Amino acid sequence: MTSAFPLSKDQLTQLVQHHPTPFHLYDEKAMLENVARLHAAFAWNRGFKEYFAVKATPNPFILKLLLAAGLGMDCSALAELELADLCGARGEEIMFTSNNTPAVEYQRAHDLGAIINLDDISHLSYLQREVRLPELLSFRLNPGDLLGGSEIIGKPKEAKFGLTVAQLFEAYRTAKAQGVTRFGLHTMPISNELDKTYFVRTVDLLLDLVLQVHQEIGIEIQFINMGGGIGIPYRPEQVAVDLEWLGSALHDCFARKLSSGKVKPPKLFMECGRFITGPYGYLVTRAIHRKETYRNYIGVDASMADLMRPGMYGAYHHISVAGKEGDAPVGEFDVVGSLCENNDKFAIQRPLPKVDRNDFLIIHDAGAHGHAMGFNYNGKTRAAELLLRTNGEVVQIRRKETLQDLFATLDLAHVARFS
Repeated sequence: MTSAFPLSKDQLTQLVQHHPTPFHLYDEKAMLENVARLHAAFAWNRGFKEYFAVKATPNPFILKLLLAAGLGMDCSALAELELADLCGARGEEIMFTSNNTPAVEYQRAHDLGAIINLDDISHLSYLQREVRLPELLSFRLNPGDLLGGSEIIGKPKEAKFGLTVAQLFEAYRTAKAQGVTRFGLHTMPISNELDKTYFVRTVDLLLDLVLQVHQEIGIEIQFINMGGGIGIPYRPEQVAVDLEWLGSALHDCFARKLSSGKVKPPKLFMECGRFITGPYGYLVTRAIHRKETYRNYIGVDASMADLMRPGMYGAYHHISVAGKEGDAPVGEFDVVGSLCENNDKFAIQRPLPKVDRNDFLIIHDAGAHGHAMGFNYNGKTRAAELLLRTNGEVVQIRRKETLQDLFATLDLAHVARFS
């Protein structure tokens, strides 16, 4: 079920005197407790590592907290590599999984000593030509019909990511012949999946390939990266993935698949983002208008520019009203922002209690792919980010954007002269 907001209405009222709405708030204690549970569930695998998907919550304050808690950084673009470096991630603490990648990004990943995870077989020769092949190389598998897909990524065969099984074997042979000595295997066919058995099937497939690659090519794969994709219960009636069950099931899978002893058990990596921070981040907004036409609308001071997921693909985010969490619904409402787009809606026909002007609405599970996916359409300035520390203090970890920020890339003096 959805995580409870960690501040009372009185605390929130005090907070907005210094930090006006809208803003994103993250709960440090809850995030770190979640990381500790993850590590405990997979302690049986020597070398287990979670590489946090930087794209989910690319704030260096949060990244440093996670790095200190033992996580690595999963990067997919140049700016994310720079963030990982800024936060102190080094060498194989960084996983670089990119697609359609320019040479400059491969060069930066190589310079940082990151694990490079290739998305396409043609990138093997491209990397060799433009940078050089590293000692350690990984390849991303697209499993095709071997595994199902999801609404967010789509069916594996329709996704732009990864190598086919046949290409995977060719890539390992070629890389070995060209002097690569250490190898990894990766896949990421799913996103926001709550079926815990899916991840067992994924690891089962990866371990089969580990055995086949060893038998046919003589390569020992040092790690398998099962990707991310562990979902979170956005809807109150949904149930979170049982980490302890999953850890035990994957332990059994390793034991079953590798019982012959012919292959050394690989390290198990994953690259969850949403699962780590998603349930512990909140978009806090304020009701400013109420409109009654063919539907009842509650207008808030946040917009789709602060949280794209509901408007982008109809994603559900639970909404509570501070101080009215136990009140019964009085009707169904569309909760909307002020963009000049009709999909600027956080909820459609959502049962809610009576909402008065200046009430605080809490949009839950916004700790991943929330602020990170923000934009500036209509000149909207993205909200501030705040962190609730373990000692109860709230600190600003990113200020709200200003109009000056939006105009910073313009040559205003040239505009004034332009005719």
